[in-house]
Amino acid sequence: MSLEKTIENVAVNLLRLAVTELPRDVKEALRNAYQEETSEAGKTQLKAILNNIELAEKTRTPMCQDTGTIIFYIKAGAEVGQLDKIENALFNATKRATTEVPLRPNAVDPIQQKNTGDNTGRNIPYINWEIVPGDIIEITVMPKGGGSENVCTMNMLVPGQGIKGLKKFVIDSVIKSGSKPCPPNILGVAFGGGADIAMKLAKNALLRSLNQPHKDPKIAQLEKELLDAVNQTGIGPMGLGGKFTVLGVNVDYAVRHPASFPAAVAFNCWAARRATAQVRPDGQIKYLTHELR
Repeated sequence: MSLEKTIENVAVNLLRLAVTELPRDVKEALRNAYQEETSEAGKTQLKAILNNIELAEKTRTPMCQDTGTIIFYIKAGAEVGQLDKIENALFNATKRATTEVPLRPNAVDPIQQKNTGDNTGRNIPYINWEIVPGDIIEITVMPKGGGSENVCTMNMLVPGQGIKGLKKFVIDSVIKSGSKPCPPNILGVAFGGGADIAMKLAKNALLRSLNQPHKDPKIAQLEKELLDAVNQTGIGPMGLGGKFTVLGVNVDYAVRHPASFPAAVAFNCWAARRATAQVRPDGQIKYLTHELR
């Protein structure tokens, strides 16, 4: 089988897995939240979420009617040939998955104001590229729901505000979002670089497992402090009050210009959908986040 067809088939499987079965770390965090939630309303919502997850897995149907905007992250080994074939494979996979899974058509041409009908169009699915050593292609898909996307935010902080200003910005962003992003959420937080760099890093941070703190102990501590602070807002599951407004906070950063302190917060709803697989040079496929059924 050609590399292009292999990538297409793997991407279809990843899309199916992503929208029907949450990664293990997210399911574990939701179960823990249910056990520890003290608000009756919050606990009821978490129970409904867990029941929904179980039903989606049993029936192999999407866990949410909003199957998101399709975003791919590709780590391409520098020794791999025919990388120019991957983009076409991912577009074809998205079209197939729209029919086969099925996915709700969520791609609207903003000029014509018409739905394309197959989740593809100009720059969608969006593909993020990273060239890495070796001969393996790693594909991650993140179907990004509209509710959580609508409250993503970035700001150019005053450099003198530093980390204290960053914390305030994150907490204010969560309070402003309220129930809109279907909490409990996962937050990707990033600062430094430039406006586009901060948001890109914030979204990338959403791909990191919830049980994998940042390698830098200072950033890992910042993640813990933000998690504790945000959960003190009391917004709670689905905005009805409780201890668990967010399940986790993943932080990343870039060095910055002396005159700038960009910061970004990317929200993911409780349906934090992502799926990853590796394509090996001998054609073997390894699914990293799910078991293929």
